[in-house]
Amino acid sequence: MENTVIKGAGFHHIALYASDFDKTMEFYLKGLGCGYIRGWGEGDGRAAMIDFGGGNLIEVFAKGSKEEQQNARFIHLAIATTDPDGAYEAALKAGAKPVDPPKDVTIQAEDELPVRIAFVKGPDDEILEFFCDKSKN
Repeated sequence: MENTVIKGAGFHHIALYASDFDKTMEFYLKGLGCGYIRGWGEGDGRAAMIDFGGGNLIEVFAKGSKEEQQNARFIHLAIATTDPDGAYEAALKAGAKPVDPPKDVTIQAEDELPVRIAFVKGPDDEILEFFCDKSKN
């Protein structure tokens, strides 16, 4: 079913805090057979995108302790869209709270990834990211 409000909408990735980044990466890559896409940062600022298959991604961040994460391991739900600005405005119109307005960012990984992103909070303060991979446009 096509979304008639958010143009080109679809699932892009879910973000996850990892108290032990290396262990988490090994679990998903070796244990579950996910594919490594790209990584960036160092130490507690590391992050990586991995693919469950078919372009369904999880983004792993090396932050937080186990105590901080007892009830919240996921950071946000990213929704792929070709129009993050329109999605952001539609979400605000629907009652979402603004977090970070649309902006262009280049993720500095093994290969640069130009994206346009925006963030809002939904009804239960869940964070939604509208994500446009500009390398595909």
